[in-house]
Amino acid sequence: MSLLEVKGLTVRFGGLVALDRVDVAVDRGETLGVIGPNGSGKTTLFNALTGLYAAVSGEIKFLERSLSGLEAHTIARRGIARTFQSSRLCRELSVFDNILIGMHAHRRTGLLDSILRRGRLRSEMRQAVERAAHLLSLFNGELPGRGFERVGQLPQIDRRRVEICRALASRPRLLLLDEPSAGMNPEETAELMTDLQIVREEMPGLSVIIIEHDMFVIEGVSQRVVAFNYGRKIAEGSFAAVAAHDEVRAAYLGRESVRA
Repeated sequence: MSLLEVKGLTVRFGGLVALDRVDVAVDRGETLGVIGPNGSGKTTLFNALTGLYAAVSGEIKFLERSLSGLEAHTIARRGIARTFQSSRLCRELSVFDNILIGMHAHRRTGLLDSILRRGRLRSEMRQAVERAAHLLSLFNGELPGRGFERVGQLPQIDRRRVEICRALASRPRLLLLDEPSAGMNPEETAELMTDLQIVREEMPGLSVIIIEHDMFVIEGVSQRVVAFNYGRKIAEGSFAAVAAHDEVRAAYLGRESVRA
């Protein structure tokens, strides 16, 4: 049984069909790459999976349970976490503070503990910082030492690493990465690919869906690839098979170029 099953998913904005009867499945421990031109429906898929957009028809099942009609915070507690193409980090907060935000759904202490059970609160916070430092160390051994710096002071690649760590801090079963290499140069992109491979080795049961325009990243980290165009899934299979698919080549290059 797949971890995630999407069947016939349709999302409309007025007369615009953003997703048109899309079927997608992701197995446990699999990395699925999603490609397609701008406006093809990739991020809309993520927004529908995480409860930001409501589908007009179709079904989304995660761990064999329907996600239809659930709010975003409930879906996150079920085990789906994501990053965004444009960073949603709180730039004025510290690196650790940003990652601890991702642990909010799993906190066991609350306001009463901060007043009456301070020791319990301190213990949980200490464990949270230790986990944040561990996640950071998977990406860059120097990052835990910068945990109390403002995240806005970090270079782009490290801010992206922190954002992925914040998503991982919620202990997801499925991680959605929306163009994680956006704004990076080729060397930084290669570093990020290595980072993602290390994370996969550390968390072999984690499933990942990654949206990327950089085909080098998609080829390097994905076991399977799906391609979108105009809200439809137009191809699915290995990277080589999808890259050679006539409709995929036409979506990127134009039909006249493909014929030539």
